[in-house]
Amino acid sequence: MMRLGTGIGWRPEIADAVERMPGIDWVEAVAENVCPGQLPDSLLRLRERGVTVIPHGVSLGLGDAERPDRGRLTALAERAEALGAPLVTEHIAFVRAGGPLTASPRLEAGHLLPVPRTRDALDVLCENVRIAQDALPVPLAVENIAALVAWPGEEMTEGQFLYDLADRTGVRLLVDVANLHTNHVNRGEDPAKALAELPLEAIAYVHVAGGFERDGVWHDSHAHPVTRPVLDILTDLASRVSPPGVLLERDENFPEPAELERELGAIREAVESGAALRGATCDAEAVAPTRTSAGAIGPDGPTRQRLGLAQAALLSALVAGTPVPEGFDRVRLGVQARALAAKRADVVAKVAPELPLILGNGYRAAFVAYAQRHPMHGGYRQDALDFAEQMLLDGRSPEGRARRELRRWWLDRSGPAPRQKSRLGQVSRMGRSLIRR
Repeated sequence: MMRLGTGIGWRPEIADAVERMPGIDWVEAVAENVCPGQLPDSLLRLRERGVTVIPHGVSLGLGDAERPDRGRLTALAERAEALGAPLVTEHIAFVRAGGPLTASPRLEAGHLLPVPRTRDALDVLCENVRIAQDALPVPLAVENIAALVAWPGEEMTEGQFLYDLADRTGVRLLVDVANLHTNHVNRGEDPAKALAELPLEAIAYVHVAGGFERDGVWHDSHAHPVTRPVLDILTDLASRVSPPGVLLERDENFPEPAELERELGAIREAVESGAALRGATCDAEAVAPTRTSAGAIGPDGPTRQRLGLAQAALLSALVAGTPVPEGFDRVRLGVQARALAAKRADVVAKVAPELPLILGNGYRAAFVAYAQRHPMHGGYRQDALDFAEQMLLDGRSPEGRARRELRRWWLDRSGPAPRQKSRLGQVSRMGRSLIRR
């Protein structure tokens, strides 16, 4: 595995600052935010300087009960080739559930949700990872995620689950030490034990990010400074193996460049402290483990269906208000449900910035109320359209000019062939009556 060095998550908001930062060996870009035919000038300039760019996927759903979508895999492969990346990364998570496999409505989380650490889920994940590996032009690395909730009846620890995944598929690991800390606070899991159980030779690189604690729950925000406990876990990891690369993630609430540089300096110091503790101990070789024959046979249909039903029940409770499945912590699920609704409001405000402008201070409350009754089905852009349409249909939008602007915004983006003509007709009649006021 190549040595990457010190990196930072590339985001458009800090693109200029990243280009000027000293000591940046590589960057990571969210794959879904990059268009292969129109790469941002900043990324092109970084590549020309020899800075490695790695696409980081967030929507593939390797932990979904269904097999990975071919279109999403093709898109990820195109981004890897366009960026000349040495590898691509994704998450060990499920992001959607329902559909034909469970004969239920398809739901999207708009978030990375944990897969149960069971043998059934591992069998499904291993086959999904193999499918992705076969479709990608470069090696794949998968990331452990942060979670607010734990599945009942889990059969393995996180370290055991990741070890078996790497052993059975040869996949590399992207170890997020901030997520290990999150699971320590939220689920009582020991980060040191997880590191001790990991196949360290499979590590591709490491993520470091900030967060905050509220009412005993750690929120992996990627919008706050990196805390000392997270840096301590990084030091522990570096005392066991020399990580090929370490990257600082920041997605929101960007500080001044000098503050980002200080955080990068703290990350380097944590790695150096770990190296000093490692001393004369030989590093594990930075190569992926050999793929074994164990678990080479993929899961059968009933296995995927069992997992699909369980995931659909959990996701429905989180986004559609259905009863909490047996064995889950109701309080934690409530926290997670509110967090998902708030995240949807924030992301929709970014992909459709006109909506907060039209609705003003009432946007967020209106969207959260909408999200509690209407699950997301087709991604965030469709979510924005569905929200505006529902506001017009149920009369919740403001009166006067704002209402006319909302209707015009929706009609401009809803396309010439609405899903239900009667609904468009209703909205159009509403709009005409409003314009006559």
